[in-house]
Amino acid sequence: MNEWAETAAPLTAPLPESEPAATEPDRGWMRRVVKSQQLERVQHIHTVVMTALGISGVVGSVLLSVLVRPMSGAGIATFLTFFFLVGMGLTIGYHRHFTHRSYKAVTPVRVALAVLGCMAGQGPVVFWVALHRMHHEFSDREGDPHSPNLAGTSRLQRLKGLFHGYIGWTVQHPVPNANFYARDLLTDKAVMWVNRRYYVWILLGLALPAGMGFLLTGTPYGALEGLLMGGLARMFALHNIIWWITSFAHVFGTRDYRSRDLSTNNAWLALPTLGESWHNNHHGYPTAAILTFRWWQVDISGMVIAVMEKLGLVWDVSRPTAAELEARRVR
Repeated sequence: MNEWAETAAPLTAPLPESEPAATEPDRGWMRRVVKSQQLERVQHIHTVVMTALGISGVVGSVLLSVLVRPMSGAGIATFLTFFFLVGMGLTIGYHRHFTHRSYKAVTPVRVALAVLGCMAGQGPVVFWVALHRMHHEFSDREGDPHSPNLAGTSRLQRLKGLFHGYIGWTVQHPVPNANFYARDLLTDKAVMWVNRRYYVWILLGLALPAGMGFLLTGTPYGALEGLLMGGLARMFALHNIIWWITSFAHVFGTRDYRSRDLSTNNAWLALPTLGESWHNNHHGYPTAAILTFRWWQVDISGMVIAVMEKLGLVWDVSRPTAAELEARRVR
């Protein structure tokens, strides 16, 4: 079995709309999930803590603005800076490079992207990659950890499914077996060096914006703004990028390309998700590094990859050809 079925298929190969999920093998490392209540509990506690930290940043920022003084330009600048940097760690790092191997990169870039991705507080790189590869293997079918389309067809069931796809799955999903889904990363020394220091990077992701806030204002109050806005509230905002994609981008929007699931494109989410909302483009061509398939489809993450390609930092950037796009276009 390939590490993740969808990306193993040639880009021009037709994908059936309802391919049956593979049955789980019985051999140890070949199992897709780790059946351990303890590991599931640890993962779900981690999710609750990180979500609570993010919400505390939003609440704290609002209270500071209302009770003390409006958020300063330095606080807003710190939020935008770290939203972009850590967001790149998720989109072009965790997602497009480590999960889908849509381009190759020099080791310092790979390490930097892995570190930035860890700062999002969504799990170590190996875990995140394994879970996302599981999603692609079973997308919108039984086995998908966060499909919003499996609860039923009534209005109440669809709302229940949307809630599950948005946030409910974060405390219900199984623990994917990294030996099955991410063996390539387990043997990658640079990635594993970052992976083992996951909580160090989370703390650094809070300390750096606090430091930036202090440098911009020269005051402890500026450091507090930086911590709340660039650290904690930024964490909550980036969690929402993922939650919007796992829920809305499998229910609302357009389906421009054939895929095995119900993934959709949403132009209205393109900017806040840094280009990830071209989700049907992505599921139609999982190895594509740049998701701008039409001139008006803004993909900020893809633009960054293109710039790094020009600088020689990345290469072998995967792009579907015009013929490949036409082969899967929905008519």
